[in-house]
Amino acid sequence: MPATNELLMETGATTMTIASDDDIVIARQRGRALVVRMGFAPTDATLVATAVSELARNIVLYAKRGDITLKPLENRGRRGILVVARDEGPGIPDIQRAIGGGCSTGGSPGLGLCGVKRLMDEFEIVSAAGIGTTVCVKKFSGPAFV
Repeated sequence: MPATNELLMETGATTMTIASDDDIVIARQRGRALVVRMGFAPTDATLVATAVSELARNIVLYAKRGDITLKPLENRGRRGILVVARDEGPGIPDIQRAIGGGCSTGGSPGLGLCGVKRLMDEFEIVSAAGIGTTVCVKKFSGPAFV
């Protein structure tokens, strides 16, 4: 995956502050609307909306504040979306355990990050204690053209 900052500096990226339940809803709606405009199938639009919602909810629950960036992509004739969720929260001490499912420090079933990983085509996470977490995910529409 190319460097996140390079991808976000290109035109077309939209960044939203996430600090409340209302922001989660707005991010979900914007993610869905973007991929629908791009021609994603309704089922894929739902997958993207769910992933955006899970990432935004994690920001509110664990970091209290952060941002979500949505960016349209094109790769070998396939349309896609890049979603970047960033926060400056406590970080994730054991990333492998967190994305494995069943692990939660917030009292939930702990399916958020592993669910996002299953819903999207590409998943990358970087986290450091006391510094925060950045999750980058991509979803592409349609079959690959090689």
